[in-house]
Amino acid sequence: MDNEEACAARDETEAERADRNFAELLQELRVIQTGVQILFAFLLTLAFTSRFPSLDSFQRGTYVTTLMLAVVAAALFTAPAAVHRGLFRRGAKKEIVSVSSRLAGTGLAVLALALTSAVLLVVDVVHGTPEGIIAGAVTLFVCVMLWGALPLGMARKFDRSGRQADRDDRNRGRDDRGPRPGRR
Repeated sequence: MDNEEACAARDETEAERADRNFAELLQELRVIQTGVQILFAFLLTLAFTSRFPSLDSFQRGTYVTTLMLAVVAAALFTAPAAVHRGLFRRGAKKEIVSVSSRLAGTGLAVLALALTSAVLLVVDVVHGTPEGIIAGAVTLFVCVMLWGALPLGMARKFDRSGRQADRDDRNRGRDDRGPRPGRR
């Protein structure tokens, strides 16, 4: 389904579609941003705890890496607002949505690494490095599966079944989805 068909299916213009997509993206980012802020705040406080000086060099390196990954994730998740502000009222909403979507995707990848690193650090301090590495690997696996493989698998399934269903409806000359609200 191309853009024109997608807009017609939702009964919206290209501009309305771009506005809706950006609003949906911002809502997703609001949810994610809270978690990133909590992680970042947690990391900032660690350096000022009484136990921090007892960390070994691997743990300190993991801490700094985790802190920097959290900073980069936060920057990537807030960048869409800056892009929007910089291009406000310039008729570039479609481009804003496209760039913002890529920033959010990259932010999720960096956040997965930050979470992995944070779990590695905490489990290393509590149980030891081998356990920390295992816990970090499990964390990364879970993030990759839930944030990458699951949506990708669903998208592939939807593309096959959704597009086929749309073609079948057009071929039969009807739309089984019924009338849209407010339209006759």
